[in-house]
Amino acid sequence: MKRFVKLYLFYLLLLFGLLYMPVTPLALWLNHLQSSLTLTGLAYFLTPGQLQGIDIIINPHYRIIINQACNGMIPVIFLWASILAYPSKLLLKFLWMVWGYAVFSIVNIIRILIVVYLVEQQGGQQNFYWAHDLLGNALLMVTGLFLFYLFIRTSRIS
Repeated sequence: MKRFVKLYLFYLLLLFGLLYMPVTPLALWLNHLQSSLTLTGLAYFLTPGQLQGIDIIINPHYRIIINQACNGMIPVIFLWASILAYPSKLLLKFLWMVWGYAVFSIVNIIRILIVVYLVEQQGGQQNFYWAHDLLGNALLMVTGLFLFYLFIRTSRIS
């Protein structure tokens, strides 16, 4: 367990430094790509004209901005660090990292759509805190824990 925790913290710092913090060309490119993917996915579900650049227009006086922190890479990095730290076969780790990335990309779009829907309802801006910070982040956390649980289960089988 101590080895897992040490490796987890190591991989977490490494992945955040290489893939998220805007200090390396790889991180800048990856986050731009992930933000573009998220915005493209959102465009299919929002009303025409509601998505303008990185802004989701709720009404003329209120918009939700989709920035780097909203692109879904943070929970992906937490999952990847967990998978890399856990003792299992390299191929299985790679497959679960790819699968986790795909699942989180979809769940993140759903999360943002839920936030938009709840903010558009009666209560408007007052709904943003609980819809985004509580409900949205809980969805990401439960998804990550469930994916890691499934990874552990499959790594014991193989």
